[in-house]
Amino acid sequence: MTTSEQQRLDEDERREKNWKRWGPYLSERQWGTVREDYSEGGNSWSDFPHEHARSRAYRWGEDGLLGFSDRQCRLCFSIALWNGNDTILKERLFGLTGPEGNHGEDVKELYYYLDSTPTHSYAKAMYRYPQQRYPYRDLVSINAQRGLNDREYELIDTGLLDENRFFDVTATYAKASDNDLLIDIAITNQGPDAHDITLLPTLWFRNTWVWGCLHEGCTAKPTIQAIDSHIVQTRHDTLEPFVCAFENQPDSELLFTENETNSEHLFGTENFSPYTKDAFHRYVIDDQTDAVNPKRHGTKVAALYRWNLAPGETRHVKVRLSEKEKVGEFHPDLGDDFDNVLTQRREEADEFYQAIIPPKATDEQRLVSRQAYAGLMWTKQFYHYIVADWLDGDRDVMTPPDARHEGRNKDWRHLYARDVLSMPDKWEYPWFAAWDLAFHMIPTARIDPAFAKKQLMVLLREWYMHPNGQLPAYEFYFDDVNPPVHAWACLRVFQMEAESGKRDYKFLSQAFQRLLVNFTWWVNQVDSNGDNVF
Repeated sequence: MTTSEQQRLDEDERREKNWKRWGPYLSERQWGTVREDYSEGGNSWSDFPHEHARSRAYRWGEDGLLGFSDRQCRLCFSIALWNGNDTILKERLFGLTGPEGNHGEDVKELYYYLDSTPTHSYAKAMYRYPQQRYPYRDLVSINAQRGLNDREYELIDTGLLDENRFFDVTATYAKASDNDLLIDIAITNQGPDAHDITLLPTLWFRNTWVWGCLHEGCTAKPTIQAIDSHIVQTRHDTLEPFVCAFENQPDSELLFTENETNSEHLFGTENFSPYTKDAFHRYVIDDQTDAVNPKRHGTKVAALYRWNLAPGETRHVKVRLSEKEKVGEFHPDLGDDFDNVLTQRREEADEFYQAIIPPKATDEQRLVSRQAYAGLMWTKQFYHYIVADWLDGDRDVMTPPDARHEGRNKDWRHLYARDVLSMPDKWEYPWFAAWDLAFHMIPTARIDPAFAKKQLMVLLREWYMHPNGQLPAYEFYFDDVNPPVHAWACLRVFQMEAESGKRDYKFLSQAFQRLLVNFTWWVNQVDSNGDNVF
C-alpha cells in the first residue's frame, strides 16, 4: 500500500506539486557564523555576537525559534517569547561561542525535535522556556571558570527548572496543500504557580534589499500589509502573494516593523528606517510604543498575545499562511478545517513511519527511530554563501577589509551556495560539512531517497566542487581535508534504493564521473605513500 506521504513525495519528485517548498529550513543560529563575519582578523564569534542578533539584519540568512521558511528563505516564520523577567525577548536559541565554552561552542537551551515527515506536511518541535530570568551572564562566567576536563555548566544546573517552573512551547506544522501552511502553537505552564507569558508568532522577509543582491532576483523592497484586524498580505518580486491569518483573541494585536539594522543603537549611525529589527523587543520589554509602525505595514509582523496561565494550563494560537489565489479579501479558515487537517496529517505521519520502521521493532525502538528521523528532517537548513560576493563586499554596505582577499576561503571564489542542505546541527554547526552530510544521507535514504541523492550530487556540482577536484569541507575552512566518504555514501544510497526495486543508474553514473575528479585530487594532493588509500 502506498501511504499518503509517499504519494506527496512522488508528486514532489514529478514536480506536480511543490510539497517541499516550505519546511524547517530556518537556521537556529545565524550570528557568529563565517558568512556574517566582516572583521579585520576573521573572528566570526566577536564580529557578530548574540547581543547584536536582535538588532542587526543578517546578510546571508536568518534564524529563529522552532521556525519554518520557504526553501529560498525569502519569507520566514518563527515564535518569540517573554516570561516577564528576561532582559531580552526570546527570539532565538542562546549558547556559548567557541572561545567561551570549555568544550567549544555549546547551545544552552532545552529544545526537542518531535516529529517530521520528509515533505514536512507534518512537523512538530518543542522548546522549554524557564519562567525566571534566563541566566545569560552566569552561563558564560561559570563555564569560563571550567577547563577541558570539567563537565559543562548547563541550564539544568542553574536551578531555574526546579519544581517544573517552566513553559513547554510546542509548534506543530501541517500542510493543507503545498502552499497552505497551518501552524498550531501551544504553551503549557508546567509549574506550581500561575505565571505570565507573552507570545509573538512572527512573520518576516529576509533582508535582501539593503545589500543590492541582484542574484536574489528581488530588486524592490517587499512588504507585509494589514488587510484586516489579524490578517496580513505579502508582496515580493519573486514570491507570489501570501495571506497570513493570526488567530484573533481578546486583547491581541498586530505589530509591524522593518527587518533592518538598528544602526543608531549598535553603531551610533543613522538608521535606514525609524522602525528596526528590534522593535518588538523594545515594544514589549521597554514599553516603547513608537517602536512599531502605526501604519500597519513593514517587512516584519508579529501578533501579540499576553496570557496568565494557571498551573497545568495550556493555551493555543492558530496561524495559517496560504497562497492568495484570487483578487479580493481572502480569509484562511482557522476553525474546523484547520483542526481536521492537523489531525489528518498527524495520522498520515503515523501511517508513513509505520511502513518505514521494521515490524519487529519494539515500541521503545520505534520511538527512538521516529525521533531520530525527526532530527534528520529538522536539521535541513537554507544555506547561502556566495564566496566572491563575501570576499569583495556589497555596494556601499558591509565592505570587508582588504585583508579578506588573503584570508579564509580566498581560493573558493567559484563557490555559490544557495540551497537547502543537511546540517550537522542547526545551532552548533549551522553550515554544511561534506562528510557529515554524506553520513546523514544513509538514514535519510530510508525515508526520502530522492532528497538523499540530490544532497550528494549538489556538493559534486561545479559551483561547489573546486576545479581541482576537492570537495568543500566546511565554511570555517573549505580547504580542510575531510575523510573520503562521499563515494561510499553515493554507492550505499544507490544500493539501499535498489533494495526496493529501483536502480538509479543515471544517479550512479553522474556521481561516478564527478567522483573520479575528486579521486584524482586525492591521489595528487594527499596520497603521500602512493598506496591509493587516504
